[in-house]
Amino acid sequence: MQKIANQDLGRLDVAAFKTAPKIPLTVVLDSVRSMHNVGSIFRTCDAYRVEHILLTGTTPVPPHREIHKTALGATESVSWSYERDILTALNNLKSDHYTLIAIEQATEAMTPSQIPRICQQAEKLAVIFGHEVMGVSQAVIDLCHYCLELPQYGTKHSLNISVCAGIVIYELFNQLKDRISL
Repeated sequence: MQKIANQDLGRLDVAAFKTAPKIPLTVVLDSVRSMHNVGSIFRTCDAYRVEHILLTGTTPVPPHREIHKTALGATESVSWSYERDILTALNNLKSDHYTLIAIEQATEAMTPSQIPRICQQAEKLAVIFGHEVMGVSQAVIDLCHYCLELPQYGTKHSLNISVCAGIVIYELFNQLKDRISL
């Protein structure tokens, strides 16, 4: 086994990334307060060719030094926009035929094992991550087609949002990657 040098990894540059095919996934951050979490999610979206990040509410927006610390340039490669009102943003996505999935602990929430079925039925997906303490609001859940919960078996009731986003985005990428050429 031999470690691969960064220059030998064959990564895209920013210009090539912008024109490369993306998975049909929009990641929505609703009032995510930590700039480090926002930057980390940008970086994950770059890694898995997410088509767009939609920042809403009080979520901080680039450019900002604290976002850049964890994004490491992904704010330049990943398409993003800002909409102040989350309900307006979600209604716009719904009218554009996105299947909306809130990432939240809720009754009737699906588990990751159900993701393949949802991905087979949906043309485009949007996953909504909420505030680090309060989560996704009931008003947002009411607009969503599904809720997804990551089962946990320890003493804590939640994962850090950037960790949770990484798991969810990776699971969705594995289901959607065959739709694009890598």
